Amino acid sequence: MFFSIEPGGDVPIYEQIVRQVKLAVADGVLVGGQMVPSVRQLASELAINPNTIARAYQQLQTDLVLEPLRGRGMIVRRDSVSRCTKARNSLVGDAVRRVLVDALSGGMTPEDLRELFEAELRRQAELAGPNGSTK
Repeated sequence: MFFSIEPGGDVPIYEQIVRQVKLAVADGVLVGGQMVPSVRQLASELAINPNTIARAYQQLQTDLVLEPLRGRGMIVRRDSVSRCTKARNSLVGDAVRRVLVDALSGGMTPEDLRELFEAELRRQAELAGPNGSTK
């Protein structure tokens, strides 16, 4: 699994991992019953503290996305897709709201926003290709 971590970003690293796992489950990249990398393995791959990974995995257990498989590691819960889809929709909705507030308070009109949104949506659809996932 590929993670994109921004160490200097506004979002804590453990939360970035939580979000990306949830997005991967919602998108079907991670499926129920699939093992996730061990804490040690992921910490090594990302060059971050293992405690950060452990904290993310603990949060994902609390959020009913991951569950421990005795003696083997952590797996994606088979019933986690709908929760992860709701989490994805909430994250995207929050981001859209922040952008809209900033744009409207910055003087953009609803029509400016619609044009910008439609143009970017077309561009992203072209980048995604026929299967719908971004490249």
